[in-house]
Amino acid sequence: MLKIGVRGCRETVVTEAMTAKAMGSGELPVCATPALVALAEETAWKSVAELLEPGQSTVGTKLDFAHIAATPVGRRVRCETELTELDRRRMVFSVVVYDEAGKIAEGVHERFAVDAERFLRKANDR
Repeated sequence: MLKIGVRGCRETVVTEAMTAKAMGSGELPVCATPALVALAEETAWKSVAELLEPGQSTVGTKLDFAHIAATPVGRRVRCETELTELDRRRMVFSVVVYDEAGKIAEGVHERFAVDAERFLRKANDR
């Protein structure tokens, strides 16, 4: 059952493909903000995926994210999310990302539960 307090956790190792240089968000070979944003979204949606009604999925709608420390290639990063608000289909998650030296990012992420088939139909009709 979907309820406040649901937690998610995902870990990965920073690769060359995740660097600011490779992703086009800068020129340095450190973990890119877009890579951390993608990890945050993945951690959040996967934390609730099995708790949704059949045929439902979630879509990200808002993100307030601060990337506060650089992480070089080869270091492990861990993202933790917690569902802090739930209002019908709207979900708000707190997000914290760590590397081996400490906190590297934090933020708030909003997602909405949608009927996957209806959502895709509307998207394709645009």
